[in-house]
Amino acid sequence: MLNTILFDLDGTVLPMDFDAFMQRYFDEMGKMFQDMIDGKLLAGHILESTRYMVNNLEDRPNEDKFMERFSQLIGGDITAYRKRFDAFYDTLFLNVRQTTQQNDAMIKAIRLIKNKSYNTVLATNPLFPMKANHHRIRWAGLLPGDFSYISSYENNRYCKPNPEYYREVLSGIDRSPEECMMVGNDALEDMAAAKLGIKTYLIEDHLLNPHHVAIKANYRGSYDDFYAFVRELSECGSVGVRE
Repeated sequence: MLNTILFDLDGTVLPMDFDAFMQRYFDEMGKMFQDMIDGKLLAGHILESTRYMVNNLEDRPNEDKFMERFSQLIGGDITAYRKRFDAFYDTLFLNVRQTTQQNDAMIKAIRLIKNKSYNTVLATNPLFPMKANHHRIRWAGLLPGDFSYISSYENNRYCKPNPEYYREVLSGIDRSPEECMMVGNDALEDMAAAKLGIKTYLIEDHLLNPHHVAIKANYRGSYDDFYAFVRELSECGSVGVRE
């Protein structure tokens, strides 16, 4: 029986223009490191290290994988870089908020889901540190405490769309696929949860499908459609809950 709703963050819980978000992110990152490295070179190193992290299937934290590749690219000690990265998410990263919005229907949907006693999980692709995830949750008009579990690059070992990421989340929340639904806006990364038997809801307002995959979802619709869907859900644990 459905008792847990997993949510993607960027483009789902937090509406955004992804391209504008990334442009502002790298602009602010460049300012943070302007005395250490050229901004374009830094952006290239971050993207390459992220690709390495996503594709590396070793059973160790994503943060370790990212820093391993970043260290290779700069060809030296990354201690100063790590300190600067950490400071960035407390300072200039906050300016990236200007590229995001809030959606009242999503905020109400999550609050209603919690009121109906469902477990709410933030299954964001673990590419960012936890503090960055906390900031973006607040930008969305919610609180980190609204979610029982939040994935991050410190704590997770795999990335979307790898099914191992979803297995890792299920293990972390002690749930079976049949108990869960994944809500997201990425046709590949979020809908990949279906490979484990997790039901899926595709949010179409900020739909991402750069790989042009065939869209397969149990449900799909706008933010308002999702709120209407949530309103029809029975209280968690009730007989005959609609899935």
